[in-house]
Amino acid sequence: MDLLRAGIVLLAGLWAGTINTIVGSGTLVTFPVLVTLGYAPVVATISNAMGLIAGSAAGSWGYRRELKGLGPTLARLLPLSIAGGIAGAALLLNLPPTVFESVAPFLIVIALGFVVLQPKLQRAVRARTEKRAAAGTVPLRSSEHPLALFLLVFFAGVYGGYFVAAQGILLVGILGVFLSGTMQNANAMKNILVLAVNTIAAISYMIFAFDQIVWPVVALIAISSLVGGFLGAKVGRRLPPLLLRSIIVALGLVALVVMVANLVNG
Repeated sequence: MDLLRAGIVLLAGLWAGTINTIVGSGTLVTFPVLVTLGYAPVVATISNAMGLIAGSAAGSWGYRRELKGLGPTLARLLPLSIAGGIAGAALLLNLPPTVFESVAPFLIVIALGFVVLQPKLQRAVRARTEKRAAAGTVPLRSSEHPLALFLLVFFAGVYGGYFVAAQGILLVGILGVFLSGTMQNANAMKNILVLAVNTIAAISYMIFAFDQIVWPVVALIAISSLVGGFLGAKVGRRLPPLLLRSIIVALGLVALVVMVANLVNG
């Protein structure tokens, strides 16, 4: 890897780590960059997911105060995310690479849809939270969580273990609908669950797909996303949301064009 390519990966990892902490969908920065640089989609997904673990850890630490009082809920949801991550990683590793290459463009479209609709989703979740607060609704206890919450968190883990991109936005929406609390509380819990999915998927990759890991890419994304995770937790909230989403959508479209072109030419 030459210095120019390394610099591009570093910048992508820094940006991804920052926005993963604030919003989610950082993979829609790093994945298109890796695909455009010539890495196979499955290789790009595996190396990217492993590298972003450091950024997720930094973001989780930065949001630790918002987790206060959420321990029992987190203890119930964490095993479901881990189980989903294992299932998603198993699908990625056991299905032929051609399946992922064919499905990934559709997953990118879904992920971009989450990014574009994220403001409306947040407004809907915030309105619901305010309505419950005005009505004096007691926050859900751990034993009162509905089955739908558990199923959706599990399937979000499957999605994250298979594709990674935009699982954070998906989780914030799920948690915001089913749990009482602020958006910051949901975001803090999202960071932990995403970290769990990426970590368990990375362990699976190292055991079953070691030859598909590009370690220089992993290292570069890990270093830069670690810095980005701390930036996102401290100053990233000041970045204009429209700018964040615009860049994510633009890069996602680049990946979409590259992958569709490869499918047509292949």
